[in-house]
Amino acid sequence: MIEFKDAAVTAPDSGVSILEPTTLTLSESRISIIGANGSGKSTLARLINGLVLPVSGSVTVDGLDTEKDGAKVRRKVGYLFTDPTSQLIMPTAVEDVILSLRRIINDKSERTQAALTALDEIGLSGKADVSVNALSGGQRQLLALAGVLAVTPEVIVADEPTTLLDLRWRAHVGALLRTLPLQVIEVTHDLDAASRAQRTLVIDEGAVAFDGDPADAVKFYRDLMFGRPTRTADE
Repeated sequence: MIEFKDAAVTAPDSGVSILEPTTLTLSESRISIIGANGSGKSTLARLINGLVLPVSGSVTVDGLDTEKDGAKVRRKVGYLFTDPTSQLIMPTAVEDVILSLRRIINDKSERTQAALTALDEIGLSGKADVSVNALSGGQRQLLALAGVLAVTPEVIVADEPTTLLDLRWRAHVGALLRTLPLQVIEVTHDLDAASRAQRTLVIDEGAVAFDGDPADAVKFYRDLMFGRPTRTADE
């Protein structure tokens, strides 16, 4: 159970509001978050595992406060970035997953075997010793997901995980996320993907503008976007 209680975020330098005080309970297994660029949707997502902390209010995961219990929250909540290179550090695929496991498996051989198993389960068994730089964009996103899944989180927050992928890999990664047996919260610009959730949040100008049925949320978002005047470069 993820709970926002009047959680708000402001820019540290200017104090400008990024996310208005927000109260939510997120319990569905599939939740999508949509909104325009700069609307605050990624900020909302990053609050869930403590990548961003509220300046007021609180965010809790199963009763654990993201500020006071950050390490425990991050063991429960895995985060998948838009650009997988943001979280791929080691030279080869297997080494990168091994790095993710370093805090939960002490034995080196067991850690290596667990990493190989994680790669196999994600469909990358033949890429264990391949350089991360030699993988395609889709394969790198799968590798990032393998590293997240290897530590057995209860929740995955995926922040536009298919934005940088071509159509084939977008479909593959999206389908994989839908089959995971855990709670998945996906920030996305893909309205078809958003529609497959159980619940959709529309974020607009730092606030939850709509919260409910995905089809209704997508319609609301389309009306919101197409009904808003387009800004010029001088505005």
